[in-house]
Amino acid sequence: MKAVKGKYYFGGIHPRDGKSLAKSAAIEVMPAPSVLAVSTYQSAGKPANAIVEAGKAVKCGEVIAKADGVISSDVFAPVSGTVTEIKDIVSASGKTEKYIFIESDGKDEQSFLPPLTSPEADEIKERIKAAGIVGLGGAGFPTAVKVSPAAAVDTLILNGAECEPYLTCDYRLMLEKTDEIVRGARYLAKALGVEKILIGIEKNKPDCIEKFEAYDDIQPVVLRKKYPMGGEKQLIYVTTGRKVGLGKLPADVGVIVQNVATCYAVCEAVELGKPLYERVVTVSGKAVKEPKNLLVKVGTSVKDIVEYCGGEGVKIVANKSKEEGAAETVETPVKPLKIVLGGPMTGTALASDEIYTHKTTSGILLLSEKEAAADEPTPCLNCGKCADVCPMHLMPMNTAFYSAANDFDAAAKYGNTAYCIECGACEYICPAKRPLIQAIRKTKAYLKNKKEAK
Repeated sequence: MKAVKGKYYFGGIHPRDGKSLAKSAAIEVMPAPSVLAVSTYQSAGKPANAIVEAGKAVKCGEVIAKADGVISSDVFAPVSGTVTEIKDIVSASGKTEKYIFIESDGKDEQSFLPPLTSPEADEIKERIKAAGIVGLGGAGFPTAVKVSPAAAVDTLILNGAECEPYLTCDYRLMLEKTDEIVRGARYLAKALGVEKILIGIEKNKPDCIEKFEAYDDIQPVVLRKKYPMGGEKQLIYVTTGRKVGLGKLPADVGVIVQNVATCYAVCEAVELGKPLYERVVTVSGKAVKEPKNLLVKVGTSVKDIVEYCGGEGVKIVANKSKEEGAAETVETPVKPLKIVLGGPMTGTALASDEIYTHKTTSGILLLSEKEAAADEPTPCLNCGKCADVCPMHLMPMNTAFYSAANDFDAAAKYGNTAYCIECGACEYICPAKRPLIQAIRKTKAYLKNKKEAK
């Protein structure tokens, strides 16, 4: 189906995308390390409850932690081997999570679900739940819940924007696994009872757009290159013209959005019976030697992944000697100023490389001194640029002002903080380098604690 042009939306920024570093790196399967640590907190909502103990033998794809309630997801062994211990560790987000350590036996014995042939809607929904599939765009919301919306929907939108700088995992999936993504989308559409499928792709990925134009039942929508074009509400507007109001859900306007990587996972779950225990991760930045797109087992450490990519980067400098005609090249190390889990706009800077991947880990970035923001903040200039670029029409400066005074109720009221999507556009554009996202997250944490206390 011939691609159509998407609409324009207010706000957003145009950061340097850095995608050229890993864009041409085809997906490569990273061998499983000898030891993996799998968190029981693999989705939005509640963490799963561990159902294994130290000493238990497990197979790849076997359930090791059961979902706790509706907004939760099962967790699976990414390798066959033996559970060695279960202990609490502080994760990249600063939360204490329970981790199940598994020592691989190298046999890769599998325990998959039976494949489904021509499944009905209810069978697809049940398979998505049983496979522990969550939104792989970053939010990690259980997909089984999204395909059972409270309101009637008529459109499924596939998110192939991948507007986050540096990340190319979805780009490579769209190029290399096009048909699997399409089949996964069809299963999702059948589960939802809809026929209309759109896919939004930024115009800097013309090869992906061409790939999806080959299908008669999927409408590609060409999006402007703009951040955060992949935000759910922004994507819905530019592809359909429908506006999702503050406090409303996509289903309220008849739409469900799914990431292309989620579609791929659904296809594998239905056709192969494969649970979600691995995903494609972009490893990039000028401070890593070999940028790659890797199929990585959940629970692999950042340290192991970086080592597989050749370790920290080097810069080759040509030095001409005084002797005529003689020259030599010298490799100088490029040390990372920051290691980021996820993308540079929404990811988390790590204090250590002893951090383990989750289902929602889309990237590991080793950013050099020239790439990473490290400027000290200065007083607010009252320029209003943060409000100018906010795609949600909020006032981030108000949140920052009142949260600095620990008046979080006022911060939430005058900044409308609860509706922030934490895209980071405000902090990126701020000439004073104010920690706006930190202020927003502090305010949201206060609101959450206040609600729970009631």
